[in-house]
Amino acid sequence: MELINKLRRIKARFDQINEQLSDPSFMNDRDKIVNLSRERSELSDIINAYEEYSDVLKNIDGNSDIINSSTDKELTFLAEVELDELNKKREKLEEEIKILLLPKDPNDNKDIIMEIRAGTGGEEAALFAGDLFRMYSRYAEYKGWHIELVDISYSGLRGIKEVVFSISGENVFSELKFESGVHRVQRVPETEGSGRVHTSAASVAVLPEAEDVQIDINPNDLRIDIFRSGGAGGQNVNKVETAVRITHIPTGLVVQCQDERSQLKNKNKAMKVLRARLYDAKLKEQNEEISAVRKLMVKSGDRSDKIRTYNFPQNRVTDHRIGLTLYNLSKIIEGDISELIEHLKIADRAEKLQSSSEV
Repeated sequence: MELINKLRRIKARFDQINEQLSDPSFMNDRDKIVNLSRERSELSDIINAYEEYSDVLKNIDGNSDIINSSTDKELTFLAEVELDELNKKREKLEEEIKILLLPKDPNDNKDIIMEIRAGTGGEEAALFAGDLFRMYSRYAEYKGWHIELVDISYSGLRGIKEVVFSISGENVFSELKFESGVHRVQRVPETEGSGRVHTSAASVAVLPEAEDVQIDINPNDLRIDIFRSGGAGGQNVNKVETAVRITHIPTGLVVQCQDERSQLKNKNKAMKVLRARLYDAKLKEQNEEISAVRKLMVKSGDRSDKIRTYNFPQNRVTDHRIGLTLYNLSKIIEGDISELIEHLKIADRAEKLQSSSEV
């Protein structure tokens, strides 16, 4: 009964949104229309499930009436068979609705800033960081997302010491938010002559992009330095001061961008990364408060955690948070990470369902 009452309240809100969207007085309020349309879209799956659930409940009541009142044995038998199927369908729909009713992460539909840094392992760690950058870039291309490079630093063998880039598109954060953490690789490095397997690591940070209204940055808290770009970049490199470094004095955060030939574009990109990092720090502080009460298995968000191992000799990938092992590393490292992401989403939903039932 509690589930039905909750669904009825959601249906009432859904109907109210539809009325407001058709109200001519809202037509000139673009922000209101956008917010109402977004809320309607978020509720539509629940409403569809509720309507199907309501039909099943009505049919259950109808079949129960036939079983209790009919003297026709054949009709009663058919009603009992159908009632068994309807009850199975009701249970399945209730589980689906419980998942749909779970609180959504408000950042799920945001774009992201992703940062990949080589860790322990020297040159091999830098090569692995480059592999991870390519893996996420190819997955983004597969999803139809847009990638924009902010800053990149290469190693001697064309590995990557550090890369910062943005990914924009539909539900980017919801797909990639579980990738934050330490990724470990086990393989024979290019620099190893004896064929011995080495272990190296790289860290990945996935930051939801912050809107200006979410993070208020005082211009007086910023120190902005302009310098000449270094590395690959054409004739403009080292001749014109277009690279930008921004230091947020209160936190000590330093962000730089030298990818664009325009100083203004580099500054805008750097500010976008700075806002994302400050927003991430704010979220981490809030999550630590929540973790004191309840810590989710998948999304602890602690980037010091070793989350995954890529074992090349055995073509094996293991996600340590959920105990998942897949033997298709050759496909995963080329960007086919859909199965990994889906398993992480399922584990996260299961953990949330368990936690909500314990409250």
